[in-house]
Amino acid sequence: MATLFSRIIAGEIPCHKVAENEEFFAFLDINPLAVGHTLVVPKKEVDYIFDLSDEELGRMMAFAKRVAAAQKAALPCKRVGLSVIGLEVPHAHIHLVPIKRESDIYFGKEKMQPSEEELAATAEKIRACFH
Repeated sequence: MATLFSRIIAGEIPCHKVAENEEFFAFLDINPLAVGHTLVVPKKEVDYIFDLSDEELGRMMAFAKRVAAAQKAALPCKRVGLSVIGLEVPHAHIHLVPIKRESDIYFGKEKMQPSEEELAATAEKIRACFH
């Protein structure tokens, strides 16, 4: 059975896409830690990020770096924090979270609940800065 993320990539479940190439897909987290919290996933279904080949992982990080540059350009933040936890969905993924301080990327805090309109506007801002 396809993972939640594979179903999002396939368009079976709607999302707010930020960027995509032939191997990777980036979309907004619907319950973000901060405005612009984005997930970067491989299109290939792999449960554990470190099961990707060295080459695939390198390309995924390079893609994530481009997404983070777009986030930083589009949103007010000091940096874009990166986290790989991998327990929530059995599909490798990287969290990219625009942060102003360390506590902004604490996963134990209450998540935001932005509207569909807010998510759409944020995704558009990031897409416009993605190169």
